[in-house]
Amino acid sequence: MSSAEWEDDDPFEEQRDKIENPMKRLFLAYGRDYLPQVSVGVFASVFARLLDLLPPLMLGIAIDAVFYEDALFSEQIPLVVLPDAWLPTGQTAQFWFTIGVIGAAFGIGAAFHWIRNWGFNAFAQNIQHDVRTDTYDKMQRLNMEFFSDKQTGEMMSILSNDVNRLERFLNDGMNSLFRLSVMVVGIGALLFWINWQLALVALLPVPIIGGFTYLFIKTIQPKYAEVRSSVGKMNSRLENNLGGIQVIKSSNTEPYESDRVDGVSMDYFDANWDAITTRIKFFPALRVLAGIGFVVTFVIGGLWVFQDTPPGPFTGELSVGMFVVFILYTQRFIWPMAQFGQIINMYQRARASSARIFGLMDEPSRLAEDPDAEELVVGDGDVAYDDVSFGYDEETIVEDVDLAVEGGETLALVGPTGAGKSTVLKLLLRMYDVDEGSIRIDGQDVRDVTLESLRRSIGYVGQSSYLFYGTVRENITYGTFEATDEEVREAAEAAEAHDFIENLPDGYDTMVGERGVKLSGGQRQRVTIARAVLKDPDILVLDEATSDVDTETEMLIQRSLDRLTTDRTTFAIAHRLSTIKDADAILVLEGGEVVERGSHAELLDDGGLYAHLWGVQAGEIDELPQEFIDRAQERTARLIADAESDDD
Repeated sequence: MSSAEWEDDDPFEEQRDKIENPMKRLFLAYGRDYLPQVSVGVFASVFARLLDLLPPLMLGIAIDAVFYEDALFSEQIPLVVLPDAWLPTGQTAQFWFTIGVIGAAFGIGAAFHWIRNWGFNAFAQNIQHDVRTDTYDKMQRLNMEFFSDKQTGEMMSILSNDVNRLERFLNDGMNSLFRLSVMVVGIGALLFWINWQLALVALLPVPIIGGFTYLFIKTIQPKYAEVRSSVGKMNSRLENNLGGIQVIKSSNTEPYESDRVDGVSMDYFDANWDAITTRIKFFPALRVLAGIGFVVTFVIGGLWVFQDTPPGPFTGELSVGMFVVFILYTQRFIWPMAQFGQIINMYQRARASSARIFGLMDEPSRLAEDPDAEELVVGDGDVAYDDVSFGYDEETIVEDVDLAVEGGETLALVGPTGAGKSTVLKLLLRMYDVDEGSIRIDGQDVRDVTLESLRRSIGYVGQSSYLFYGTVRENITYGTFEATDEEVREAAEAAEAHDFIENLPDGYDTMVGERGVKLSGGQRQRVTIARAVLKDPDILVLDEATSDVDTETEMLIQRSLDRLTTDRTTFAIAHRLSTIKDADAILVLEGGEVVERGSHAELLDDGGLYAHLWGVQAGEIDELPQEFIDRAQERTARLIADAESDDD
């Protein structure tokens, strides 16, 4: 796959396209639990906006009754909440009454606004939290095949950017939606109450605005989906490059990588600018339509008041105060209509993000746990593989593997790179499930027991020696969180790690940095071994645990591993054959199949692949048969081609 093709690839496109009405699913799946909060927000929003409509109405009444003295309060639009006997009749009394009502409306309205904001914020924040944690929980439970195909930056974009965008709509968008809905309905009713004829004039732009908004929705929706996808691709490229910064520097490829980042950034720029140009055309057009309605209403109403007779086909009277109210309400009515476009804009962004979120949540997994699965009970620790085959993407990785390990024995797996050694042991941990055959521990099929009990019983020490950001102590106790300080110390001593830990600036409380960068490779490896010692597993898996360290460090690590493997069923993968020559049995794999098995001495006597690999490491290259060299060249060429395909 070329760089351009990689950038065009959306790893969640297939799942995302299957999501129907993602916003409905969001509300049904997550909104129900927080109905009380959003109900409080809606209730407060309605009353807050109704109170916001009171000051303009009181102003219009005061203009006619107080300043122009055209009529008493009771002869204007009636205040239905108060009986006429409560309404003042004197000019001064009406003036102060108006001020009191307006002041009370602002004061009580402020309280309702606070309640409204609390309700909507609580609703949005809770859903945001639940969606993020559920998405992460779903993601981490997928099998390893998923992670081999997906970019970390793409998943980070969904967990961070997309979830945050949901929060903006659920808070700001829904808050504005109810606020504007109340304004539109309330003002519309008052306009018709004041003067239904002039109200029809004011509402003439509404159907046009509605049609224009519908067109905007249909146009902008795919554009926002493309923007969210391009953000994920850009994050993936940045995450990939930052993780490989040492390789970039040592390879002197900064200009090349800058060009690649420039490429994905330009893709995001193009997608985002396309959405922006659509959006910035839409909103000014809405304002023009709203402005036309306002101007027409102002002209007709103004002529109505100045001429003291209704213009054209209109009938009835229109006082100065009611004209002022009408103009104020018309402005408040038309602008909210235009602001609905902003809400739709936020909705479309949230819809695109929710589709990506549910696309990740709906990612199918080949790994399924039986709800009736029982706890794994390890007695002797016997492990058996019966005709195990596995593959993905229509490629067979492991084929017809048979092996049996008795409790307490050590089985070593060796073979050329890409032979399937790591995959064989990942099947034991159920990182993948077998396609054919079965794997049993003390007679129990690993698919019939709980994942938690299976992985609790197996300790894993890998080549990468991954450490989390935190202290040395936190990394040793990872997975065994309740361990005491004494137990941590004993585990570190068994792993030959205690002495160097004590010499660190803060001992066991020393921060190791991201991925343990403050420690050397050998130190990180011994910390991971201490983690496995502390776990005290029934079965141990060593995946090239000493391949990235120097000879002296390897000797120290090997001493700790020898202690760890005593009386414990152990599987060991090694390229350095000297580290596994004392294993109880050695299994040689090539092309996913078992081609040899036996002890070190037996395999050397057979003169097969193992003997040739031993000869390579012993420096006896000139004595190797040409057939072995040819096969090694073929394997290397195939691995290079596969790596280039994966990089592209």
